[in-house]
Amino acid sequence: MPEPELNLAHLLQRQARLAPECPAIFLGTQGVATHGQWAQRCQRLAAQFQAAGLQPGDRVALFMRNHVRYLEVMFGAWWAGLAVVPINAKLHVREAQWIIDNAQARWTFVTADITSDTGEHLTGSERIVDVDGPEADVLWQGPRLNPTLNPAFGATHPNETPFDTPITERRRDDLAWLFYTSGTTGRPKGVMITHHNLMTMGLAYFTDVDAISPQDCIAYAAPMSHGAGIYAIPHLMAGARHMVPPSGGFDPAELFALGQQLGPLSLFAAPTIVKRLVDHAEQTALSASACGQSFKTVVYGGAPMYAADIQRALRVMGPRFVQIYGQGESPMVGTALSRHHLQDTAHPRHAERLASVGVAQTPVRIRVTDAQGQDLPLGEVGEVLIQGDSVMAGYWRNPEATAHAIQNDWLFTGDMGCLDADGFLTLKDRSKDLIISGGSNIYPREIEEVLLHAPGVAEVAVVGAPDAEWGEVVVAFVVPQAGHTIETAVLDALCLQEIARFKRPKRYEIVTSLPKNNYGKVLKTELRQRLG
Repeated sequence: MPEPELNLAHLLQRQARLAPECPAIFLGTQGVATHGQWAQRCQRLAAQFQAAGLQPGDRVALFMRNHVRYLEVMFGAWWAGLAVVPINAKLHVREAQWIIDNAQARWTFVTADITSDTGEHLTGSERIVDVDGPEADVLWQGPRLNPTLNPAFGATHPNETPFDTPITERRRDDLAWLFYTSGTTGRPKGVMITHHNLMTMGLAYFTDVDAISPQDCIAYAAPMSHGAGIYAIPHLMAGARHMVPPSGGFDPAELFALGQQLGPLSLFAAPTIVKRLVDHAEQTALSASACGQSFKTVVYGGAPMYAADIQRALRVMGPRFVQIYGQGESPMVGTALSRHHLQDTAHPRHAERLASVGVAQTPVRIRVTDAQGQDLPLGEVGEVLIQGDSVMAGYWRNPEATAHAIQNDWLFTGDMGCLDADGFLTLKDRSKDLIISGGSNIYPREIEEVLLHAPGVAEVAVVGAPDAEWGEVVVAFVVPQAGHTIETAVLDALCLQEIARFKRPKRYEIVTSLPKNNYGKVLKTELRQRLG
């Protein structure tokens, strides 16, 4: 039996036929395209790809900050049967160049501002297109933005502008999204995500994360090269609106104002972004109901969210939060901690659930195993494994890494955690962040949770430092809140009160900030390097 055909571009074509005049893409409050216009631009771009000789399965790289044309390039590439290679906009040009070369990307789309700082230029691709330049206007066969669009955006009926470039049919397991991991321990690996993987992710949003209506609006404040960008898929399925903030990134005041103007926003956010939203709400004395006028749903993930932080977020902003856990290898699909579970304060295990990442999402199964891949009893810490239709096809041009990561159809995540009797998964740390001191396993997150309760502490990161006697010792990097002075004796006393003596830090480093990537993850590798 032949493999079923599946191309995500059909989602856009479907919406363009159902509701061609409905607003679809915004730059702030300014309308950029209806669903009909979005589809027309994508099929024109697909025609340009095909005219240039690009073949189904070829790769197109996007080295772009958040931009309204990100969505058009992404779906235009899929329309032509191509695969998208999203590249972190914060990378150095040389790092982006390595990804372009490794992916063998035939075309690369850029926003010129992120390639001009070093004076170095990208090479390798047959064509490098500045999406804000005149060459892009020719490719799209129309103006960049039309400031005269009326509220209906002047959309034309599909019969007046027919889809004369057919969508290139793809198989469900064909490559759609070639996502490169952060590469903290070497060169990044290209994660091969298929059309079926992303379709699974989109449908799982409705069952496990949130309902979406055509009146909803997703804001792209987190990088579109990561999970925020592929959350376009479920919002397109529902015919919702898509908005890129004029700043191109995260500005809490801007987002609160845009939510007031466009209607409550939905967005994906790293925990650091959630904290800044909550800080803004507190500093401007906004009530939870006022926050609800700006935000419908904030999905958080991508890094640890400490229990104290989500408790504060719920207290200040109200029930607007859902947590997800996934990886690039199973994008946005692993577990979910629902709005209901976050609010269910009457449950006898609410505190434990609040510190968890929720239960397995509908399309996947979750296990926790020992080093030999054997299931561990409930409550015991081991490696988290994921199995299901969201799991990657493998690593690009790297069969050895694929064979190591996927065994018997299970993805070995490298994350350490434990399951309870109700199926809630609590993460401890990445396996590489585990500290082994004197033969005892120490999980940094447990210590971080304690230290965050100390007065005047804003952020904490705990790592292991080499030690001749113990193998490793615990070191805590602590960021004070503005205007506060941290006494290490107070931190030490709190740790002795809350956790076993062998777990407490042997050193405290008071720092002004923690090194992070542009997705909000603390770069513990860099902290360990500081310690020698």
